[in-house]
Amino acid sequence: MVHKFNPANKKKLDDPWRRENLPPIPTLEKLGLISGDTMADLGCGIGYFTIPAAEIVRESYKVFALDTSEEMLAEVEKRAVLAGLSNVVTVKTEEYDLMLPNESVSFALMVNVLHEIENKEKFLQEAHRLLKSTGKIAVVDWEKKLTEFGPPIDHRISIDEVRDMLERIGYKLIKDMQLAEVFYGLVAVKK
Repeated sequence: MVHKFNPANKKKLDDPWRRENLPPIPTLEKLGLISGDTMADLGCGIGYFTIPAAEIVRESYKVFALDTSEEMLAEVEKRAVLAGLSNVVTVKTEEYDLMLPNESVSFALMVNVLHEIENKEKFLQEAHRLLKSTGKIAVVDWEKKLTEFGPPIDHRISIDEVRDMLERIGYKLIKDMQLAEVFYGLVAVKK
C-alpha cells in the first residue's frame, strides 16, 4: 500500500520549511513554466503551486487544479479568489481519470504526488493523454533517502525509476535537477 497524504495535515503544504526548500515561483521557473502555457496541476493539494502558476501563465491562459479531495479543491478556490485570479479551474478527479480532454494542456505538473500512486505508469499515461503534442511534464518528488520530513523511505521513488517510466511511456527527458537537498525534479516532453 502506498503512503497517502492526509488532508487533515494540509497546513504542512504551506509552511516556512516548504517555502524555504520548495519556493513556488522559482521552482516553477526552473521547471520551465512560461507565460502562455495551459497547465494542469495534478494532485494540486491546497494550490501551493496552482496559484503562482496562474500568475505566471497570465490571465488569458488556464491553470487546471486537479485533485481527488473536495477539501483541497475548496482551499484552492478560496486562495484563487483571495489572489484575484479568474484563470484557475478546479476539477475533482479520480486517481486514474484526470477528467480533462485529450491534448488539453501544454504543461503538466506533479509535485510530491507520484510516490502516492499505486499504479504509477497508468497515472503517467493518463497525464500523457492530457498533454498537447510536444507538451511538457514536470515531476517533483522526494529523494529516495532518509530525511527529517516526508513520506517513509520505502514509499519514495527514485529519480532513476521515474526517468525510466517516463521514457517507457513516451516522454523524452529534457532536464533533471535537484531542488533543495530533499527533492528532485524531472522535465520531459511528450514524443
